[in-house]
Amino acid sequence: MGFCLTAGENRPGGFNSMTVSWGALGIIWHRPLAVVVVRPQRYTRQFMERYDTFSLCAFEEQYRPALNLLGTRSGRDTSKLTDSGLTPIALPHIPCPGFAEAKLILECRKTYFDDLEPAHFLADFIAEHYQGDYHRVYFGEVLAAQGTREYRRRN
Repeated sequence: MGFCLTAGENRPGGFNSMTVSWGALGIIWHRPLAVVVVRPQRYTRQFMERYDTFSLCAFEEQYRPALNLLGTRSGRDTSKLTDSGLTPIALPHIPCPGFAEAKLILECRKTYFDDLEPAHFLADFIAEHYQGDYHRVYFGEVLAAQGTREYRRRN
């Protein structure tokens, strides 16, 4: 399964999406939270800074080529979303879009951010992933979730 992070608002040119493979889901501060990390050079980072909300969409393996495209091309100077074949859809709780093809969509509101600090790396394998372009970590409260049958709450 692959994940896509989208930030902005659902209008042409109003958002950008990127593949994310580093992150976490859990409970922090008694709230369901999603944690994502974005490098400074990523175009999506501008949208993460400008907007208070973001979506996380999970896709089945058949969408791996679309996710690879979203993770390797910049939306700054290409029409990668069109080329991906994914269909943006309006979400009920945030202005950011999700995708019709997603298996799971999380609607999130930013609650905290911080930049990774290399002086705080405690394990020697971390530094090899950087060349001075340290990720910004965003925590987002999960406001709503929608998904295919296996993700729906059973009563």
